[in-house]
Amino acid sequence: MNELSGHPAPEARVSGREAGLRTQREPGSFRDRNGSVFYRDGAIFRSLSPEALANWQRLRETPFLAGRMAGGSIVETRDGDVAVAPDAAGVLEHARIPFVSYPYEWTFGMLQDAALLHLDLMRDALASDMILKDATPYNIQWQGVHPVFIDIPSFEPLGRGQPWVGYRQFCELFLYPLMLQAYRGIDFRPWLRGRIDGIPAEDMQRLMSTRDLLRPGVLLHVAAQSALQRRYEGGTKDVRGSLAEAGFDKALIVNNVTKLRALVAKLTPGREKTQWSDYDRSHSYDAADFEQKAAFVRRAAATRDWRLAWDLGCNTGTFSRIVAEHAEQVVSMDADWMAIEHLYQREKAGAGSRKLLPLVVNLADASPNQGWRGAERKGLAERGRPELTLCLALVHHVVITANIPLADFIGWLASLGTAVVIEFVGRDDEMVQALLANREDQYDDYHPENFRALLAERFDIRAEEPLKGGRRQIYFAEPRQAAG
Repeated sequence: MNELSGHPAPEARVSGREAGLRTQREPGSFRDRNGSVFYRDGAIFRSLSPEALANWQRLRETPFLAGRMAGGSIVETRDGDVAVAPDAAGVLEHARIPFVSYPYEWTFGMLQDAALLHLDLMRDALASDMILKDATPYNIQWQGVHPVFIDIPSFEPLGRGQPWVGYRQFCELFLYPLMLQAYRGIDFRPWLRGRIDGIPAEDMQRLMSTRDLLRPGVLLHVAAQSALQRRYEGGTKDVRGSLAEAGFDKALIVNNVTKLRALVAKLTPGREKTQWSDYDRSHSYDAADFEQKAAFVRRAAATRDWRLAWDLGCNTGTFSRIVAEHAEQVVSMDADWMAIEHLYQREKAGAGSRKLLPLVVNLADASPNQGWRGAERKGLAERGRPELTLCLALVHHVVITANIPLADFIGWLASLGTAVVIEFVGRDDEMVQALLANREDQYDDYHPENFRALLAERFDIRAEEPLKGGRRQIYFAEPRQAAG
């Protein structure tokens, strides 16, 4: 996977020669030696080996590439200036992806749509006698709710008798996670976050019951795959070469891809209700109070244009949409996967916003730096710091539910350098009373006076208003500028 966020990680090491060119390598772009990503003066480039350059020149002549780029499902790419990487055979320049995300932050529908895009690109490539050598969701990013394929060097010519070597990877990183949630009702996100290469067939088989063998795709893509891997695991036989010698025909790959697409398209995550999935109908505001809150957010958002905004605890995205009127990109995050699924499906069914990216994120246990040297996958702030952050009806969950000290949370917000629209929910509000009903009240820091003092210590408060008859208070605050 190669990240194209245009926001290089601050810890990335830069050689003396690269520093002179103001060039920075992407630390998560090393697994494919034929094409690695680097940044220079805010632009995003990829160096190509001679083999990758030849593949790109062939891909450029295919009938599908230009249309896919124009439609936004393949990242916009053009030949770059070889002077920026004189040791490379060729250079590509890519359009910027506003905010990089990972499949363990996606909803079921997002992973499903990413899988369908990958299979559609496979069919396009096969029609031009090319193939995708990789089959990982990390090669797909998002422009709002639109999936975008970003790993151009994954396309290569289809050799005579060549099998689909990415099939196993597709199963482990796309199909099995979707089956896990569709067939067993198990959240796939911890499994993908816990193992960078996905769910092995052997583990997936153990998770399936005997009854599950009758479900579509399980016998062929799980049980048979597991048996095949056990047979060849650790052996010296060249399985790829054996398949080629046996005359593995392109039509077999096309047939497999076509059937996989039909299988993936029919999977559903179930209809269970989660705590916040119907927030638009179940929030504790009456109509007048809710409109007052929305008007406050609208005024704060309209004070300037924002490059990147976060909406933490966004529920189904009502306030994200307000901020999106004044922001290039809004990342909408909530721990409730069904609320985010509703947001994704609503945006997808509507205008199909390219501004609003929904992600499943538990702020108290957000995605960490991980992978090789902790640099392949980045934490939230390292992928792009927000200029505006919404924290609406969130602080009481952070402090009381997650047991995070109030000062720590305010300090973390201040460390982002972001302006905030933040709501304090008082102890006399029914939502806080419900949280405190069955737990010891050890939250001496959770009081409105302390909250305001902590906020004023780290931010300049520009506006504030009481909500719900004074039981809540909403603030707009900007980061305090360092003296001098």
